[in-house]
Amino acid sequence: QVQLVESGGGLVQAGGSLRLSCAASGRTVSTYAMGWFRQAPGKEREFLAQINWSNNKTYYAISVKGRFTISRDNAKNTVYLQMNTPKPEDTAVYYCAYSSAGSYDYWGQGTQVTVSS
Repeated sequence: QVQLVESGGGLVQAGGSLRLSCAASGRTVSTYAMGWFRQAPGKEREFLAQINWSNNKTYYAISVKGRFTISRDNAKNTVYLQMNTPKPEDTAVYYCAYSSAGSYDYWGQGTQVTVSS
């Protein structure tokens, strides 16, 4: 019912910045929250950030708190992840996800982010 398409990934130098976008389509009227995750080679998928629809409350993983910011644009039906001062260890495939009932039900295909030193 919901389709998510990530964009904005690519190669970025350490200390630079990058903004990822996640465009949602389909049945998005009952959104509970949207979030960002990542998965590096040989590692488990890691939660990064969440934004709740009802109150705009945000949650961040310790590893990215203070560096990454999640936000949304209701007019464009898009969620963003602003990545400031990325580090080489931030290299991973980044996924956006959608929740309609307290759990993440839909996932995008992912976008590669590579941070060079």
